[in-house]
Amino acid sequence: MCGIVGYVGGRPVRGLLLAGLRKLEYRGYDSAGISVLADDHIEAVRAVGNLDALQAKLGGPLNGEGEGGGAVATAVRPASTGIGHTRWATHGRVSEENAHPHFDSDDRVHVVVNGIVENYMALKDRLIAGGCQFTSETDAEVIAHLIAHHYAGDLAAAVRAAYAELEGHYAFVAMSLDEPDMLVGARKECPLVVGRGEGEQFIASAVPAFLAQTRMVQYVDNGEIVVLRPEGVSIETATGQEVLRAPEAVDWDEETAEKGGYETFMLKEIHEQADAVADTIADRTARGNGVDLDEQGALDEEVLAGVKRIVIVACGTAYHAGLIGRYAIEEWARVPVEMDVASEYRYRNPVVGPGDLVIGISQSGETADTLAAMRTARERGAKVLAITNVMGSQATREADGVLFTRAGLEVSVAATKTFVCQIAVIYLLALRLAELRGTLPPERIAELVSEIKRLPHCITEITSSEELAGQIKAVADEDWSKEFFLYIGRHVGLPVALEGALKLKEISYIATDAYAAGEMKHGPIALLDDSTPVVCVATDSPVLEKLASNMQEVRARGAHTIAIVTAGNNEIAKHADAAIAVPAIDWMLQPILAVIPLQMLAYEIARRRGLNVDQPRNLAKTVTVE
Repeated sequence: MCGIVGYVGGRPVRGLLLAGLRKLEYRGYDSAGISVLADDHIEAVRAVGNLDALQAKLGGPLNGEGEGGGAVATAVRPASTGIGHTRWATHGRVSEENAHPHFDSDDRVHVVVNGIVENYMALKDRLIAGGCQFTSETDAEVIAHLIAHHYAGDLAAAVRAAYAELEGHYAFVAMSLDEPDMLVGARKECPLVVGRGEGEQFIASAVPAFLAQTRMVQYVDNGEIVVLRPEGVSIETATGQEVLRAPEAVDWDEETAEKGGYETFMLKEIHEQADAVADTIADRTARGNGVDLDEQGALDEEVLAGVKRIVIVACGTAYHAGLIGRYAIEEWARVPVEMDVASEYRYRNPVVGPGDLVIGISQSGETADTLAAMRTARERGAKVLAITNVMGSQATREADGVLFTRAGLEVSVAATKTFVCQIAVIYLLALRLAELRGTLPPERIAELVSEIKRLPHCITEITSSEELAGQIKAVADEDWSKEFFLYIGRHVGLPVALEGALKLKEISYIATDAYAAGEMKHGPIALLDDSTPVVCVATDSPVLEKLASNMQEVRARGAHTIAIVTAGNNEIAKHADAAIAVPAIDWMLQPILAVIPLQMLAYEIARRRGLNVDQPRNLAKTVTVE
């Protein structure tokens, strides 16, 4: 969750660090800081709150000789090596002392850390006994003292020695006063990536931190140490063996991370969903009457053909995508599918092994619980397939095969376009399984492929419809101040209800529940009265008549009923106070369309409540710790 950025080169560093940290704000944070090498000492500046608070302490605009003056402008020449950090508190309260960077007792080694050091107490006790003086409550500070303890003139060697003693999942970057033109990073499960320049190098927890400066990147793998000097970068294993990995160009540019005229990133990304799905399905449906998943890194199709059982593990929004996938795979490919929350799966001693396929879904490819669940399955002999949006992420290196969602950069914490792309990929996988196993006739597969190709156009119909936008705004106007919402759905509509409820919780902070509509009489109906908005996912499906009965039960209690329906189905609309129609398409594909009005509704309600939809409180884009 924390953000890391570092620079070594010839340019004034403070402005570069702050600009990089601003690109990482979407990850969520409660404090921030930078450390820079300034002549004969290291200057650290830390602040609680947002980056404006840090910039104020730095002394204003950060450019030119002296980089803005203020408390840190004491160097004879502008500092050109430094590290920066946005912290999300895990160990220790939110305070300036607990903000990063952290440093050793002699103030010669500074570090920024993302993740958790699980054995920090034992290490801390030992270091204190050796004379180290700690200034924070964090687990991260132990890394600075441990590196300093091992330092004997070679920072990379000291980092390797410290790495060997650390337990947990983390990434960190260290710098030393004694080796001023060097940064050393280390990765154990948390993300770290290098940006390559001419006479300068960058390191960060995510590409956007340096995207304005370079598009050439080198991904740091799990268990690797990376050394950055102005003239170049070297990567080695934790035991010191050289790793050769060529830089690669990312196809993002700085504009991709900007709002493009929309008021927020979330709104921009809602409107990007048609293009994102088009990119995700394009070449994979090119042969017209089938699905082609024979791409670099994909799972061997002999494995797919022989799978006896599928287990899907994921968290949050990705979990809801997996639930939709379960319905599609079982319906089309007739393979039994189990669905599990990754954080539970990893601890419940699951029965899994040869013949099973475990699918891990993670937007970032760095979700700690999902990665751990994938490892558990692979260790027990199952094949593992990763569905992720990020090339070079940890999930791609720990799976037997990978399917990328191709959604592009998503900045808003609340996932939108990555969700619909995850569903699209699972649809394609389900159809390919059906082809390989002969569970659907070729003409039915061709029909479904044709319908999938229609999805981008249907999404555009939704996001560009002024009538639909007006309907959603009218619902938001009526219900934005309500303190409880209930979402219901049946069959494939249930995961859509779960995701719609999650979006409302995430960005509006309204207490929201989601239930299988058939469970209404088993408890949830007690919550309803004439002040309760109930959102019903009522698109066409084999159980639509059952859902209609549930909607009648809801209305009988006086609740305000809002239904997402399929265009042309006027009967189901009669059971709702407000009916929002999405284009007609095969019923199994309706979730991709039905979720979009729910994203828009959550957005409109949050805006009416005056909230920051891109950076909701207590949340971060990538959950890299438990």
